[in-house]
Amino acid sequence: MGNSTEGSSVGMDSPSTQGATSTAVKYESGRGLDVGTANLASAIQDGEGNVTIKIQRNAFIDIDGDQYTKNMLTKLNVQYVAINGKMVVVGDPAFELANILNRETRRPMKGGVISPSENDAMPIEKILLENLLSSPHSPNEKCYFSVPADPIDADFNVVYHKGVFSGILKKMGFEPKPLLEGHAVVFSELAEDDFTGIGISCGGGMFNICVSYKSIPALAFSTARGGDWIDRNVATVLGIKASRATAIKERGVNLLNPRNREEEAVEIYYRNLISYTLEAIKARFEASTGMPHFPEPIEIVCSGGTSMIGGFIEVFQDEFQAIKFPIPVKSIRRAEDPLFSVAKGCLVAALSDV
Repeated sequence: MGNSTEGSSVGMDSPSTQGATSTAVKYESGRGLDVGTANLASAIQDGEGNVTIKIQRNAFIDIDGDQYTKNMLTKLNVQYVAINGKMVVVGDPAFELANILNRETRRPMKGGVISPSENDAMPIEKILLENLLSSPHSPNEKCYFSVPADPIDADFNVVYHKGVFSGILKKMGFEPKPLLEGHAVVFSELAEDDFTGIGISCGGGMFNICVSYKSIPALAFSTARGGDWIDRNVATVLGIKASRATAIKERGVNLLNPRNREEEAVEIYYRNLISYTLEAIKARFEASTGMPHFPEPIEIVCSGGTSMIGGFIEVFQDEFQAIKFPIPVKSIRRAEDPLFSVAKGCLVAALSDV
């Protein structure tokens, strides 16, 4: 797999752009899809081994359907769709519009799975997936999509969530194949270690962990805390909207050097979340029977948008030193492309299947 070329889908004009590209480039059969709470990302490989990534925020906002608003959106070149009689802006423009209007975006997913309280979740996800994936390049093209492992600290399973996305992809003409999110990180990042180590997907809704031995998941679970948990808590202590807390987090915070009260709040909740995750991994290791023996120290790889903040790995290493981890670890690092690691891992699985 060659160097990735990363693209961002904005608004609703991407399908025509992707269609124009696909007529000129020969693509391999098989797709990777990261179904994240905060972002959706797709991956596809051409005949020369180059990988193209598309990414879009998994969010939307409904707005007044008057003529003034329509004119404003047209002038700003923001695409919108009509759902159940409402005007809806999806993806990246929805997040930008929410900050301008001081409103919260609506989220089709919550806590790593399809939101049970969001009536428009499924039609929105269908629009976003059609935007990212377009049509299959071959009949029943395999599309591996990420699913969370069952959480250790929340009372739900992922059966319904898995079924919803399988249904959407099947109607689009793909053959859907679910893949554990942490396992996708292993496929993407640990090839040189014979797919042995710990992959952690640090997402918006959850942290997904997979302990793998020679590509086989020995232990997989998730925690119901992620970037959204940080945003909610930061918003509460600062008295601001969660979308504002997200914007603060993404503007260039360094956890090693918080510059004001807002950034200090972000640092405090990040450190707490990392410590919580490491303690959960340690507890699961100590409670599990039949864990493989690792003859050599293993690597821990962190991916996902929540891992991209400055100082994340240093804080992770600091918190790691504070606990007695049950197995030797040779290094802790961030994925080469943290935001795209899960999508690329799903693509590796799809191409291997083909």
